[in-house]
Amino acid sequence: MQKKYAVNIEFHQFIRIEELNTKEFRAQHISIPDYNAIIFNSRHGVDHFFHLCEELRVKVPDTQHYYCISESVANYLQKYIQYRKRKVFFGPHNKMEELLPMMKRRPADKFLMVMSDIHNDDTIEMFARHKIIVQPCVFYRTVANDFAPKEKKDYDMYVLFTPAGVAAFQKNYPRFQQGERIIACFGAGTAQALRDAGLRVDIETPSPEYPSITAAIDAFLKENHKRLR
Repeated sequence: MQKKYAVNIEFHQFIRIEELNTKEFRAQHISIPDYNAIIFNSRHGVDHFFHLCEELRVKVPDTQHYYCISESVANYLQKYIQYRKRKVFFGPHNKMEELLPMMKRRPADKFLMVMSDIHNDDTIEMFARHKIIVQPCVFYRTVANDFAPKEKKDYDMYVLFTPAGVAAFQKNYPRFQQGERIIACFGAGTAQALRDAGLRVDIETPSPEYPSITAAIDAFLKENHKRLR
């Protein structure tokens, strides 16, 4: 897109991920061996689950079941386990509700969901409505990643991907005036966080027309790139 529309695109990590230490984890009073089914909603969750298990000297059994929000997260498990389809489950469209039929077929499973400290309870409540008991557990935290003092902060478009990113954006831009600046985002939660912050969402994905943020930005630039140059 930089070549196609003669624009500059820069990447800045608004957030960074920190793993809980063993003392912080133990304060939740959760024993990982009590659960034979782990739910992952991200690769971060996979990494921090296995890292903390190692720190806690918890041996993860070969019989463990894994329920993943997407195929890419499921495939990422191969970094830590020998992948077998009979113990790794995921839905076709990256939605947690797609796991429900698989979970109901295994009523003996005890579910532990790996989460960040920043999350909402919608997924846990969804499982509860279907009479599936899932224990949420924080394995990592999301913190703001500040701009360096001399780092550029003025752009024509800002693209955000998570509600945590919105919170970090507000911290880095405490007196932000949107004006004609464009804000693009991925995910309904991110869009709602932006609106709650009093900001205008100009590009929201996924949508029926644009399933990816890349496609949506490309379409926007096709129509508006001369104005932004």
